[in-house]
Amino acid sequence: MNSLPGQVPSAEEATARMAIVELLNCHSRALDRLDASLMKAVYWPTATVDYGGFKGKAHVFADLVMGALAGQYQLTQHRVTNTVFEFFDDDHAATETLVFAKHLSLDGGSEMVFSGRYLDRFERDGANWKFIFRRVVMDWSRRRDVVDERGVGSFAALTKGANDDQDPSWDHFALSTDAATPR
Repeated sequence: MNSLPGQVPSAEEATARMAIVELLNCHSRALDRLDASLMKAVYWPTATVDYGGFKGKAHVFADLVMGALAGQYQLTQHRVTNTVFEFFDDDHAATETLVFAKHLSLDGGSEMVFSGRYLDRFERDGANWKFIFRRVVMDWSRRRDVVDERGVGSFAALTKGANDDQDPSWDHFALSTDAATPR
């Protein structure tokens, strides 16, 4: 199950690609909303990660990284793009995905911008794909001063984001009859 670049993939491969892209996106959401439960849900219990300073079980990392992010940044945005796939067989795949992540400091006065790649391996068990391994590759990073304009002019009236369950997206995705009506 490996189509050549530009070749229309089989329905099974296209479905697998969609499931894996969803995992990549949910992983980013987990980081940005400090949601350890969601992060654990995208990894098999035996999965491992290599985040440089932490090399070990993904489920242990999920708990540690949330505190680390909350202790350093008021907001983060992890954007993933340009995913290249390699399927080894019907149940094993590898990807390389570009990541561009912005981290707003606690005082709002600076941001750390990270450009890198995720080298991931996935396994399928039945109908479920999940991460079995992740390695983060750093291409470069930079820190910039920020002029915070969230409370200025027309931006002042916009709904503001948060890095936890106070973010408006939690209500947006809530399963209730009044989910269309924000808090």
